[in-house]
Amino acid sequence: MSNTHDIPPQRYDDAPDDSGLWDAPPSFTRTPPQSLEAEQAVLGALMSSTGAARQFLERTLETGITAEEYYRPAHGTIHRAICALHDAREPVDPVTVAQALAEQGELAKVGGPAYLHACVQAVPAPAHGAGYAEIVRAKAYRRAAIESAQKILQYAYSEEGDEADVRSVVEQELTAIAAGMPGLSTAPPTTGDLYLDFVSELEDIQNGRKIGLPYGFADLDAVTAGMKPGNVTVIAAQSGVGKSTLALNAAVAAAKTGARVMFSSLEMSSTELMQKIVAAEGRVAMHHLTRQGGLTADGWKTVERLGRDLFKTLPLRVFRPDNAALRDIESAARASVRDGGLDVLVVDYLQLVEVEQHRGTTREQAVAAVSRGLKNLSVQLDCHVIALSQLNDDGMMRESRAIKNDASILIKVERPDLNEPESPRAGEVDFVIEKNRFGPTATVTVAAQLHFSRFVDMART
Repeated sequence: MSNTHDIPPQRYDDAPDDSGLWDAPPSFTRTPPQSLEAEQAVLGALMSSTGAARQFLERTLETGITAEEYYRPAHGTIHRAICALHDAREPVDPVTVAQALAEQGELAKVGGPAYLHACVQAVPAPAHGAGYAEIVRAKAYRRAAIESAQKILQYAYSEEGDEADVRSVVEQELTAIAAGMPGLSTAPPTTGDLYLDFVSELEDIQNGRKIGLPYGFADLDAVTAGMKPGNVTVIAAQSGVGKSTLALNAAVAAAKTGARVMFSSLEMSSTELMQKIVAAEGRVAMHHLTRQGGLTADGWKTVERLGRDLFKTLPLRVFRPDNAALRDIESAARASVRDGGLDVLVVDYLQLVEVEQHRGTTREQAVAAVSRGLKNLSVQLDCHVIALSQLNDDGMMRESRAIKNDASILIKVERPDLNEPESPRAGEVDFVIEKNRFGPTATVTVAAQLHFSRFVDMART
């Protein structure tokens, strides 16, 4: 039994009637593929995703659904009104959509305000709007495939043209339907198309107008040319050496330039991260921030100054997910893109991130899936990803092969004095660049000021 709300029976005659239903072409002898329930659900999800739930509207539109993909033209009309309101950054709900349609003289044609409310009532869950949209798009693609096939059949039966003409019609129709397949886009650009943009970017790089975002260490930035969108830096270290400190130092350094940064921590709480930033930026010893009565009057003044001069404007987000699932990190990253943009994503750390596993999946395969997921995310969101990885006691990266393959830059953090308190290199830390797609491998030595939760260039010490 259908649960479609208030949609009149379908008709397939030669002219549209007042119901606004799509008239099937003569070639259709059966009901074309369609799901009016899914169409109503999409529109309902779009009109009920307001306030905190606006993310569901964004996710639904990100599927690429268009007004032309609806089977019922009235639904396409409603979709266009919704998109116009969204593009104008106006609220999207049954009242605003009804007003927009009334101004266009289309409200009565689509069924009036009552039908808009019926669509909202018909949606099972606004959060599933993207799924409903994919159903609508899949049905539209099938209808388009049927139409193309019918055109080929009609031309073949017509006896018109010669063999070359038939081949031309077939190629045109098949190309058109393949280009319209959900998920497919136009052909990739040629090197000729890319050349002028390449030269322009090359000039910017050579003249110093375009460089990667800084890690915050002069020699490291010089060797790697900074953090670039669409790439991944892996920071690997044994527990307690300082990989989280390096990542947080780099996140703050990038954010100070105006870059939009999200630090996703699966190990530390938001309070711990804030303590580390205050210690590093205010040169307040960590143990003064973590014990009762540890802050002096000057220490409190430093905390207040940082709140006013740094934290109030620093474009750094801290994400502490309830679960350690990759999909949660991806969702938060996409939300950051929608809410101002995202240039750097930090994930602390790889081995703690969970992915959906099938029976028989090994731990190495699971970590490889996380690594590949973050690499894909860096490309999709055009941001740089810093992914932290744990080293075992022998200095080997766990599940290392896939992580190394996905990394553009691999930095191992090593402390020569970790097991030698009397080492002549006490207080020094090596950033060993084992992989670098943008330059040579090298070792950069910095000073460790871990009581301030930071590393600094040797010259600054």
